[in-house]
Amino acid sequence: MRAATVTGARGVALTEWPFITMADLRVDPASEAADRIEKTLGAPLPRQCGHTTASGPHTVVWLGPDEWLVLSQGEETAVAAELREALGEDPGSVVDVSANRTTLELSGPAARQVLEKGCPLDLHPRAMGPGRAVSTTVGPIAVLLWQVDDAPTYRLFPRSSFADYLARWLIDAMSEYRGPEIP
Repeated sequence: MRAATVTGARGVALTEWPFITMADLRVDPASEAADRIEKTLGAPLPRQCGHTTASGPHTVVWLGPDEWLVLSQGEETAVAAELREALGEDPGSVVDVSANRTTLELSGPAARQVLEKGCPLDLHPRAMGPGRAVSTTVGPIAVLLWQVDDAPTYRLFPRSSFADYLARWLIDAMSEYRGPEIP
């Protein structure tokens, strides 16, 4: 990945962020358990498709009307245990899914153009911007795609078993940016 980095005005870089703690959370957003979980996270649970919230080491990504992915820099067993404690005996679930996905980060001025080669979403800033995260595909791989900032920087969360293929696909898509732009 390091060798594939392109610098300059058409720059793009791919890196891996291994071992990010991830917990899948299912709970009724109108429940008292959801209120307790929000206090534990220090952030509200996002209520709309594509939205994220963050506080301290935690980012919460909306996956469905009653499902979220909690990304954290905290220790994986501690994060899941804290969320389970907040859930209590109420209906819902907290599952540590840290080993389920890995995190690839694509960044630089040409990052959006690289993704547009294989992503069916409209990634233009009018439709997708910082803090937005959606389930989609890049190439033939299903991913959770999160735009982190305006640079733009994107984090892609493929299933671990597909990460190598997706990284190779992205490296191939990045290769044209080494040469001059053709008008």
